[in-house]
Amino acid sequence: MTQSVHKPALSAGQIWNMSFGFLGIQIGFELQNGNVSRIFQTLGADVGSLAILWIAAPMTGLIVQPIIGHLSDKTWNPRFGRRRPYFLVGALLASLALFVMPNAPVLWVAAGMLWVMDASLNITMEPFRAFVGDNLPDRQRTMGYAMQSFFIGTGAVLAGALPWVMTNWLGLSNVAPAGEIPETVRWAFYIGGAALLAAVCWTVFSTKEYSPEELARFEAARGQGAAVRSVRIQRSAAQFLTGGMVWIMAGAVIAALVTAARGEVRPAFLGTIEVAQELYVLAALVAGFGVIQLIAGSLRRQERETSGFMEVVSDLFAMPRTMRQLAVVQFFSWFAMFALWIYGTPGVTEYHFGAADAASAAYQDGADWWSLMGSVRNGLAAAAALGFVMVAAKIDRTRLHAINLTLGAAGFAAMLLIRDPALLWLPQIGIGIAWASIVALPYAILAGCVPPEKMGIYMGVFNIFIVVPQLLAATLLGFLVTNLFGGEPIYAMAIAAVSFVLAAAATLLVSDGEAAGASALQAGEA
Repeated sequence: MTQSVHKPALSAGQIWNMSFGFLGIQIGFELQNGNVSRIFQTLGADVGSLAILWIAAPMTGLIVQPIIGHLSDKTWNPRFGRRRPYFLVGALLASLALFVMPNAPVLWVAAGMLWVMDASLNITMEPFRAFVGDNLPDRQRTMGYAMQSFFIGTGAVLAGALPWVMTNWLGLSNVAPAGEIPETVRWAFYIGGAALLAAVCWTVFSTKEYSPEELARFEAARGQGAAVRSVRIQRSAAQFLTGGMVWIMAGAVIAALVTAARGEVRPAFLGTIEVAQELYVLAALVAGFGVIQLIAGSLRRQERETSGFMEVVSDLFAMPRTMRQLAVVQFFSWFAMFALWIYGTPGVTEYHFGAADAASAAYQDGADWWSLMGSVRNGLAAAAALGFVMVAAKIDRTRLHAINLTLGAAGFAAMLLIRDPALLWLPQIGIGIAWASIVALPYAILAGCVPPEKMGIYMGVFNIFIVVPQLLAATLLGFLVTNLFGGEPIYAMAIAAVSFVLAAAATLLVSDGEAAGASALQAGEA
């Protein structure tokens, strides 16, 4: 690209092109988020098993994103670049999965295709986050991630509206015989698969990337590379081994309690609480984190430091301070959003339409209406994302994000207060603004606090704090809804509201010093 000492600003058209692929990615994600519970229920899954079936999505993200981030950091080809090869491969696989998913004949095939679809979407999405950090100077990163957020909202609008439009405008059937996927859902997935591939190809063939040498030269001129890298703290082998044993023991205790609660003789302190087998997944996650630390400790003791595994684990435990603070915000934010995606369809169809039978016309009407409300929510998110560019110049990003999350909490609470389905667009205002903020502002803050040569891997590690709350939601939400709210799925929205409030409070503790540093640098350049 350029030989300038300082990373130059890009034009609005260039930022548009480099972000356009997110339109297709979000079409894929929204079709997944808005219709997979519907497909599962159509193929015979009950509401209580939805959360565990959804565990495929965050599990694939947890595994795939750090790996892809590490690999893309190490990739460079003068013709194909650094991140773009992963965009294209992931888009091809995701498009194929979107064509196969609505034709799943039985539940286990649909669950398996969710793994494939989510892994493919993650292969494409993860490098897109690093792409903005690579190509834009500090002063344009909020604009870059806001543009991604705009395309996320726009793609979600298109995907969310597809089943409703095909039912009400094109006359396709949204009801099918028991065990079969409605025609509207199948065609929505076909159209979405084609759109995903086309949008990603636009970005792949209309953009260029800086070489590793150019990025190093930009960072040297910026004068912050050494400062960022100097915060790195090496965790000793003993610390890894000790921490690993503690986490494994904690996982064993959780598993033992679940086994006891599900046995013939229950501990008295559990009373009448229902303990589902999904909590074994929580035990496995806790113990699995311990196993990872044991492996890292063993490799460090043997001084085998050059593997990708050790690099990912070391970077996880050496995150910059701002990234650690943002991790807490992401945890509570994404726990709330996963509650929406899992329980939005069954909650609305039961609470607002009075239909719990997935084979009934009332259920399918409610599912279509909720899908349309997703389009409303994401349309508002797209508009809000453009507003962030202007508002962020007048208020710091942390306060803006906290305000947005508070509006989202109010939106979740309103879903329980409003009984008329025709008024469900009102709560989507707050939730849409919060969603636009979640997929833009934390990344804009993060990109300024990590070294450029590790942009991909840190974006992948950051995804852990999106995935872990989703995994916990998949294992705990069913337990909470069953025991606290009598199994009524709409009350997952109350849990989401509380989670957003906690995320807003945590945001106020984030130190966005990089933004101040970028402003000073910009003033100096001027």
